[in-house]
Amino acid sequence: MSKSTVDVAMVGLALGPTAIAGVGFAAPFWELVFALGAGVAGGTIGMVSQRYGADAGEELAVTVTTSSVVVVAATVPFAVVYWVLPGLLVDLVGTGPQAIRYGVRYLRVVALGVPFAVLNLIGSRALVGADDAWTPMLLRAGGAVGNIVLSAVLIFVADLGVVGAALGTVVANVLVTVGFAVGLTRGRLPLVGTLPIQIPVTRPFFDSGLARDLTRTGAPLVGANLARTGAQFPRLFIVGLFGPGVVSAYVVALRVRALLDTPNWGLSLASSSLVGQALGDDDEAEATVWAETVLRLSIGVYIVVAAMLLPFSRGIARLFVSDPTVLPLVTVFVAVACASVVFRGVDGGSVGPLRASGDTRWPFYSQLAGMYLFALPLAYLGYVTPLGKLALYASLVVETAVPAAVTYYRFRSGTWRVVSRSYRPDAALDD
Repeated sequence: MSKSTVDVAMVGLALGPTAIAGVGFAAPFWELVFALGAGVAGGTIGMVSQRYGADAGEELAVTVTTSSVVVVAATVPFAVVYWVLPGLLVDLVGTGPQAIRYGVRYLRVVALGVPFAVLNLIGSRALVGADDAWTPMLLRAGGAVGNIVLSAVLIFVADLGVVGAALGTVVANVLVTVGFAVGLTRGRLPLVGTLPIQIPVTRPFFDSGLARDLTRTGAPLVGANLARTGAQFPRLFIVGLFGPGVVSAYVVALRVRALLDTPNWGLSLASSSLVGQALGDDDEAEATVWAETVLRLSIGVYIVVAAMLLPFSRGIARLFVSDPTVLPLVTVFVAVACASVVFRGVDGGSVGPLRASGDTRWPFYSQLAGMYLFALPLAYLGYVTPLGKLALYASLVVETAVPAAVTYYRFRSGTWRVVSRSYRPDAALDD
């Protein structure tokens, strides 16, 4: 998540709030593909963890390759459209000619990184599902550091502006993809050691039965991610009605909240992995203990994160903008983002076991309700009534609070344990 945050921060310091708005107009298109890839990868971790728990090694390897084929086939067309028609796309949601020009330049270049970004997600989720979170951390953290260095050089030294930010993101994703590819085909990596998954290059890379299971479990997760990400297009249009200063503040708030939400990339995925392994071993009691433990831990972590960073909202805002006329507004939006992220801890802790079990429809329903029934109407209400920016603040909160309530209700119902029985390795063999 640091990649997008770094892009926003560096172009803001180099070019000002208009450039932030431009990157913000282009970012949802990148995140749309990222959401699609994350949905497929969410189905992957559930299937991999259950097969790892059942010691089904051969089926585990082909699950990873099948997921890779599916995710590349689904996302490459988006990359092509982004490269060919960036102007048309950014103009649909953007306001202000200069901001739109920045967005077009950024989107065209960052499109080159689309297939690599989604393959990184598959490799990462597969290893986490096989009880190895260390290797993905090293590879992706290394990519994040590389992105910071590359972007700094390309933006401030080479003076490439938003194009430099996009190039840094692309190159970092390519390097991480190469790392995953080498490690998974060789079964080991230098300085890391042996990996729990090795993919023989001579075996079949696609299994239609696994692809169908992946579609059933991954499609609702794709839908949930697309519901959340797709809402950014009308949301940016609505926020754009308030003016470019509000757009830049809103974009910064979203980037800050996304960065604060990174514990979910560990805790929620850990829950999916541990719960899935227990379910694969037909131990529903142990799966429930893992799920409840991680949920409590997740809520606690997010409360601490929000409480620690909320008092420093102004300092965080200064990392993105230096214009004194915009800084107070950015500060308030950052503070609201810090407060609203607590509900992401509830949501992530609840979604983890649902994802592991294959009970993935309710996360989709929760995102639809949060974004389209509450957040978007509330944001527009601010434009047509005296509520103004207060409605935008409230929309940031309900956007996370409503999905948290829905997914927590589904988790407490325990239905996910029953759903998992049709996706376990033995069930796949029976089919």
